[in-house]
Amino acid sequence: MARRKRGEAIHGWVALDKPEDLTSTDAVAKIRRLFNAEKAGHAGTLDPLASGILPIALGEATKTVPYLMEAEKVYRFDVRWGISTTTQDREGTVTARSDARPDPNAVAEALKAFVGEIEQIPPQFSAIKINGERAYDLARDGETVDIPARTVIVHEAKLEASPNADVCTLWVRSGKGFYVRALARDLASALGCEGHVSLLRRCRVGAFDESRAITLEKLLEIGDRAELEAYLLPLETALDDIPALAISSNDVSDLQQGRQIVLLPHVIEHWRSLRRPLTLNGEDASRAAYVTCAGQAVALGEVRAGRFRPTRVFQLG
Repeated sequence: MARRKRGEAIHGWVALDKPEDLTSTDAVAKIRRLFNAEKAGHAGTLDPLASGILPIALGEATKTVPYLMEAEKVYRFDVRWGISTTTQDREGTVTARSDARPDPNAVAEALKAFVGEIEQIPPQFSAIKINGERAYDLARDGETVDIPARTVIVHEAKLEASPNADVCTLWVRSGKGFYVRALARDLASALGCEGHVSLLRRCRVGAFDESRAITLEKLLEIGDRAELEAYLLPLETALDDIPALAISSNDVSDLQQGRQIVLLPHVIEHWRSLRRPLTLNGEDASRAAYVTCAGQAVALGEVRAGRFRPTRVFQLG
């Protein structure tokens, strides 16, 4: 007897405004149960102590997760001066104290060195894998591991407020792989003081921002399935930086069989006009595109030699 599938074929994104003290994994599980979805996943872990945008993919939207992982992110966070911790946030054990409190002007000036392409060492308490194990698991076992620096991009960083001598509020727009806690650590070091992240909120991930977000509390209040699904965003929301190409219904069956299709000259020109630099898992993905028919996403793939070659086909029917 065939095994019965768990959940229903629900497709789309939920722009969850994750509360503090909830892990990203638990958030995904709650949303999956709430929508009774067959498949679910998220696009980038958000620390349990952080709040804000956690895009959660349901069904076929999970095929677009890798593209959203490459998206820009915006953070607003508080750095509390005078104390450093093992985790670089308020959860960790205190490792050092200092009476030094940086002047806000000095903070704003020091931030300039952290804008652009920079080398950053991820925190000991991070999801980085070391010899097949997560760094945070090793750190919880009391091990200190050598985590190599890696290149990350910070597009903007600014001081938003300094409510008192102990706290500064910062705003950062960054690329993939950036750690707010590592910036707080390195900024404090550059200023000759101690510091850690005391409050963190992710305000945007790609096209998912606070204007599109909904809280878990609000979703739990909704009992009607139709009303719940009204908060589902289309799977192509994660593909806002990738050209969308319209195709005819005659091409759909070929794509569903994994076969490439020939693109009309005007479609190719349209793709060229929208094409932009893009990387995916460190590889050039500037030939990426997705195709639609009658306004519905059909497949993800790349354009080469006048043809569209599918890499991911959406089964939305």
